[in-house]
Amino acid sequence: MKQIDKKIADAYFRERLRLIIIFLIIWFVVSFGVVMFAESLQNITVNGFPFHYFMGAQGSVLTFIILLFINAKMSDKIDEKYGISDEKNQQLSAGRTLDH
Repeated sequence: MKQIDKKIADAYFRERLRLIIIFLIIWFVVSFGVVMFAESLQNITVNGFPFHYFMGAQGSVLTFIILLFINAKMSDKIDEKYGISDEKNQQLSAGRTLDH
């Protein structure tokens, strides 16, 4: 099995971890931050509903779905940057080794 250089693996892991942390912060702000400031956001309306109610009912779900697609695209770019292809991922997930 081909070994990945530790420096490259560490850089890959750091980049992926940074991406995950950013998405978790966005998720936290959308899910809990809006609720924390509900009284001050009461005057803003979206589709006739107060902003905090809209975000709790629909906005946080839509944001989560959008974050999923953004994560997939950005993860693909990071994988491509570090030379990880879908073919290699499929081989590894099937338990086969890489013979390059």
